[in-house]
Amino acid sequence: MTFALWLTIGGALLVFMALGGSMLSRMPVSTSMLYLLAGLAVGPLGLTLAAPDLFNHAALLEHLTEVIVLLSLFTSGLKMSVGLHDRRWSSPLRLALLSMLVTVALITGAGVWLLGLPLGAAVLLGGILAPTDPVLATEVQVDDPADRDQLRFALTGEGGLNDGTAFPLVMLGLGLLGAHEIGAFGWRWLAVDVLWATAAGIAIGAALGAGLGRLVLHLRHRHQEAEGYENFLALGLIGLAYGFAVLAHAYGFLAVFAAGLALRHTARTTTTGPQHAPAEMAHAVLSFNEQIDRIGEMVGVVIIGLLLWAVPWLPQAWWFVPLVLLLVRPLSVLAGLAGSRRTSPQQRRLIAWFGIRGIGSLYYLCYALNHGLPQQHAQTLVALTVAVVVSSIVVHGISVTPLMHRYRRRRAGRV
Repeated sequence: MTFALWLTIGGALLVFMALGGSMLSRMPVSTSMLYLLAGLAVGPLGLTLAAPDLFNHAALLEHLTEVIVLLSLFTSGLKMSVGLHDRRWSSPLRLALLSMLVTVALITGAGVWLLGLPLGAAVLLGGILAPTDPVLATEVQVDDPADRDQLRFALTGEGGLNDGTAFPLVMLGLGLLGAHEIGAFGWRWLAVDVLWATAAGIAIGAALGAGLGRLVLHLRHRHQEAEGYENFLALGLIGLAYGFAVLAHAYGFLAVFAAGLALRHTARTTTTGPQHAPAEMAHAVLSFNEQIDRIGEMVGVVIIGLLLWAVPWLPQAWWFVPLVLLLVRPLSVLAGLAGSRRTSPQQRRLIAWFGIRGIGSLYYLCYALNHGLPQQHAQTLVALTVAVVVSSIVVHGISVTPLMHRYRRRRAGRV
């Protein structure tokens, strides 16, 4: 497939979305579903214009999905405008920690007792499928920084956090399979992969986001410098946060989310300069990132569609996919939000349903393939992961528009 043909197909998708995006937002069809169909049409299951293979292109796909997730995580952080001490943070924190641990535990149990996987492979499968996706969940995320809806806030925060908090469990799974050093009784895993990598990632991202935000606002107010170029600022901060975190053996995903969050918080609380300057800077950065984020969604889901021809389909997927989406997710949300007063029963039901899996899970799958996942388990993990992701794109894409419209109508009726 020539480069010119790639540009033609990509350009056609972009123009179609520009012309028909608003119409699609009113239909029970998500943009991700259309991108998935486009990937199927281009691949060997359609016109056979390209035939990438997940196993032979795992390194390239790891870095590509990594970039897409990073852009989305930074955007999610920029949308979270409430203060860090606000009680609304309790829901996303509980979802990203407690619910994620329950998810991994349940999938691990299913992997060992129902799929016959060794413990390490089952834990790894749980870690791959645990994070909800910030890339594909735009329809249920915070609309803008002024949005105070608890449902969207919880889902946005969860998607931003658990793409990083799932990393220790992926490393644990690889360690149990002998592909990563975890130390005697797991001491190295706990000290390095859990405590250090998590804390350092958050600290590095928060320091860079807050420091760079204050520096830009100072230069604009005192010297009329550093004006414009918000796109450079956004991409530069993502690169710095991720790069420094990885060099420090910390989690870059958490660093990038923390950087976006800190930049938004700095713009919200800074009183330096004209009254609206900080808000304008944050808005300009967010607007740019949202557009790049949508392009990343298109690229990522088209690639998933292109890969489907080479994915081994297992009969176990027929019961494993409903298990993950209809049982594991609701039980994990029930456990994570037990006793919560911040969310209503209706909001908890919607949170339980919208546990969207997508590009983040594909990244972790590629990461595992490139970091020692034994060949005898690779086929099973690839088949089940892709089956869950594709099913999530379809069923959540069909249901998101009617369910969210119904939710908004009910909310408006109570106001």
